Amino acid sequence: MANKVVFVGMSGGVDSAVSAALLKKEGYEVVGVFIKTWHPDFIACSEEEERRDAMRIAAQLDIPFLTFDLEKVYKKEVADYMIREYRAGRTPNPDVMCNKEVKFGVFLKKARKMGADFVATGHYAQKKVLKNSLALLHPAGGTFRRQNSQELFSLNIGVDPAKDQSYFLWTLNQKQLSKIIFPIGHLKKSEVRKLAKKFRLPVAEKKDSQGICFLGPVDLKEFLKHYIVELPGKIMLAPQEAGNEKGEEIGYHDGVVFHTLGERHGFTITKKTPSDKPYYIVGKDLKKNTLIVSQNKEICNSTILTNYRIESCNWISEIPKENKTYTAQIRYHGEFLPCRVKIFPHNKAEVTLQKLASGLPAKALAAAGQSCVVYEGNVCVGGGVIV
Repeated sequence: MANKVVFVGMSGGVDSAVSAALLKKEGYEVVGVFIKTWHPDFIACSEEEERRDAMRIAAQLDIPFLTFDLEKVYKKEVADYMIREYRAGRTPNPDVMCNKEVKFGVFLKKARKMGADFVATGHYAQKKVLKNSLALLHPAGGTFRRQNSQELFSLNIGVDPAKDQSYFLWTLNQKQLSKIIFPIGHLKKSEVRKLAKKFRLPVAEKKDSQGICFLGPVDLKEFLKHYIVELPGKIMLAPQEAGNEKGEEIGYHDGVVFHTLGERHGFTITKKTPSDKPYYIVGKDLKKNTLIVSQNKEICNSTILTNYRIESCNWISEIPKENKTYTAQIRYHGEFLPCRVKIFPHNKAEVTLQKLASGLPAKALAAAGQSCVVYEGNVCVGGGVIV
């Protein structure tokens, strides 16, 4: 890889640090890049501390270090998108949008303009070359054609199932994949930690960051309340448990838009019994500003479906075939559920969940706005946004 230049997105964490170290060891000309993102004024930001860690890593590895100020695009494409989706009562995925618009959008384009052959990140995912792939279907109805011996790629799950991040990368296309490297996707987290110590990286024992990057330790709902007005409403026990068609009022909340399906915290139950179990949100009525809860999150409610309509679809290397069984993941680290996929025009599709190995029908609790990602074995086929 001599003379091949790779810009590594360095967050100040151990994963991107080891990624840079491995690439340098392989002979690449490595440039470390810290991406400056947006954060609200009312949140104490640790970005400068993270940037200093990234600089220390670059110094240890003896590689050039740059800072890309992508605050404006991050504010518009990630933060504003997230606020807009919650305000509309949907459940967005800012990590997917960050990868699409920032890391493999503006960062990739800027790096290429500055002479980079590739960009690399510390994602736990793998890129592999496809064989016999001269005419794979393209989302627009054409084909992925190999030009000038150009390779075609698949996106595969990371070796470490506890850290796999392919779910957040379903928007990648062939042009992007051809210029991306995932140096640690073939490793487990424990192995990455060992390599960090071997390379004497100053962040070898640094804890992993949690949550949405620009929020830090701040609660998501507290962040949203700076942009969305609170509107208290009723909490209704699901009709199946209440024993009547209307359900039963058992508590209150501070606004439907602040909540998502499957949650069990952040609202108040006023009618309690000594034997109460946790209540899960299984339904939302935006017009009435009402949450529907149940002590059984698997309750058969209109929000727990076997058929999902998805839009804004992206198929990475092949359009799913209707007569073929795949698996779908409705949320990050969710269960892989057997499914069939039917393609519709205008980048839309329907995902129908199939029977489980036990013979029981597969079903999942999902909210509009979440990503539904389709897999074939260890390959991420693509996905879309649930409507």
